[in-house]
Formats: sequence, C-alpha cells, structure tokens
Amino acid sequence: MHIGIAGNIGSGKTTLTTLLAHHYGWTPKFESVTYNPYLADYYADIKRWSFALEMYFLQQRLHDVLEIAQSKEVVIQDRTLFEGVHIFVANNYAQGNLSERDYNTYMDTYNVMMEVVKQPDLMIYLRSSIEHLVAQIQKRGRDYEQSISIEYLGGLNERYEKWIAGYTGKLIIVDTDKMDFLNRPEDFATITDRIDAELFGLF
Repeated sequence: MHIGIAGNIGSGKTTLTTLLAHHYGWTPKFESVTYNPYLADYYADIKRWSFALEMYFLQQRLHDVLEIAQSKEVVIQDRTLFEGVHIFVANNYAQGNLSERDYNTYMDTYNVMMEVVKQPDLMIYLRSSIEHLVAQIQKRGRDYEQSISIEYLGGLNERYEKWIAGYTGKLIIVDTDKMDFLNRPEDFATITDRIDAELFGLF
C-alpha cells in the first residue's frame, strides 16, 4: 500500500510522515532534499537551475514510485511524483523560470512515466496559509530556504489548491494552521482517526 503526504514547503510533511510511520509501523520514504546536488544553486538562481533541479527530482521520484510498487510493506511517502509536475514545474513554467523547450522536454518524460505509475492508495494533503508556511520555514532554519519569496510560496499554494480540487483518488485534507500534531496528541489523533476511517472503515 502507498500513502502519499502532499503539501507546500514548510507544511509539516516530513514531521507527519515520521509520526505516522511510527504510529502504524509503516515504512517511511523521504524526499531527496539534503543530498540533492542542485537545491542550494536553485534557490540562489531559480531560473538558471530550474530544469536541472526538476529533472533530478523527477528521476528520483520515479525510482521511489517503482520501489514502492514492488514493496510488500505499507509505504508512506513525503511528497509525491504528482506534486513535482502539477505544482513545482507548472509554477516555474508560469513564472518564466523554465523555457517552453525545457518544459516540453520535462512533460514528455513525465508522460512516458505515467504508463507505469498509479496514484497512491491514500493522499493526505496538508493545507497551510502563507503566514504559517513562512513561520515554519524560519523556525527550521535551513539556509537555502531563507531566500524563498512570499510570491513563490503563494504561487505554489494556488497550484496546490487547484490540483487538489481536481484530484480523483482517495484524499484526506488537513488544515494545519491551527494544528500542532507534533506536540498535541489530540491533534495527531484527529488525523489518525480520519486515516482509520478511510483505510479500515473504522468510526
């Protein structure tokens, strides 16, 4: 089984992935962030490094999806292949950070991948306001993230909402602004109750 955690930068995906993996005994699959060779360059010069970064993420996520498909375990994934395409690549293209040639090359590659990729069995979307995202990004203090603009985060949020509005798979939406699922057990229990209902027919 494949569980996907979706959400903007700073929405709490990694934290929730870790908590749910521990709670259910699921196998976590984390996004390639700390060792992505393009990430720091990308945030320093988005237009110059967009295509290289997105292609790197695409091949990493395809590798992850194929590995998950072959696993007999329940795997919970921090960010999915679909977000890379419908959110980040679409946003970079709309903002002029990807040329039409690079965008078409990327999409051609993605469309070939879709012949062997299916949606997760459950998608959990973490909805967050820009104010909440900024506060979380500042709190965790990753140097390469401090230059992310409000405009950039806002563009991503708009695309997340559009994507989720048309999502056809099994979906749970979690509004994170007033939740602290790391430090308040009752908030975490609210999420696990909804997961139990979706996956196991409880409650």
